[in-house]
Amino acid sequence: MKLFDCTTYHNEDLILEARFNILNKYFDKFVVCEAKFTHSGKEKKLNFNIKKFSEFKKKIIYLVQDNEPTNLTSDNKLNKRANAIKRVACQRNKLAEGLSNANKNDLIFYSDNDEIPDLKNVNLETINKKIIIFEQKLFYFKFNLYLDRIHWYGTRALKKKNLSTFELLREIKPKKYSFYRIDTLFSKKKFTNLHIVKNGGWHFTRILSPQEIHSRELETEHSDEYLESKKNSKKIEDLIKRKVIDHDHLADKRENKFGKEFDLKPYPVNKLPVYIVNNQIKYKNYLDLD
Repeated sequence: MKLFDCTTYHNEDLILEARFNILNKYFDKFVVCEAKFTHSGKEKKLNFNIKKFSEFKKKIIYLVQDNEPTNLTSDNKLNKRANAIKRVACQRNKLAEGLSNANKNDLIFYSDNDEIPDLKNVNLETINKKIIIFEQKLFYFKFNLYLDRIHWYGTRALKKKNLSTFELLREIKPKKYSFYRIDTLFSKKKFTNLHIVKNGGWHFTRILSPQEIHSRELETEHSDEYLESKKNSKKIEDLIKRKVIDHDHLADKRENKFGKEFDLKPYPVNKLPVYIVNNQIKYKNYLDLD
């Protein structure tokens, strides 16, 4: 059984390089898809440069999503988020083209670029469930600034023969439903045949400079929320300095998620991925060592 790590890419070279190094010993192939349009709809240049990752060249399958989705609606304020979600789905689903040489029983992983599964203590051969979801720790701004309010259910895995689309895989609820839940028979998002990996890795979100974070937020599927928050790079720099975030992950979808502040906790560097522990000088600007 081969393992395929599939992810999308925008321009996150720092986290992608860390990803390849952390996961290299586990995966047979890295499938990476970059789009020519941002999630907000702006045309962009292609940023992926294989020369930066020459050590992994033989493993990397690089794909380009050339076109926008065909089902976009008029891009007014009401439809802006819906269109962004369609662009994200289109880029994710393109990854399937990188699996042409995968066997039906090969294990296919999907993560956003900054979600890295921890496979160190996972015996995949003994997990006989249809869907695997990794429960991950959430970090902000620095590799070791930890938000302990929630678990992050990012990375998902399944055999190729069970893969419908990557977007549907992403939408599966991170909950094992009871066998008696009849609604699971008619749902593509609810499963009884599911395994959740505890301590399943790391979600290293916004490991960027304040200006890079600001620029990136303007291009994501949540850019409408970010614009309403009236944030900028100086405000982000202040958040990092004070080691807080102002995003409420537990807020209702109808509520404004920005405004309330939550402390980020220091996390022991020696419990991070070994590659980061061994390269603290390289990542000194992205570690909180005060």
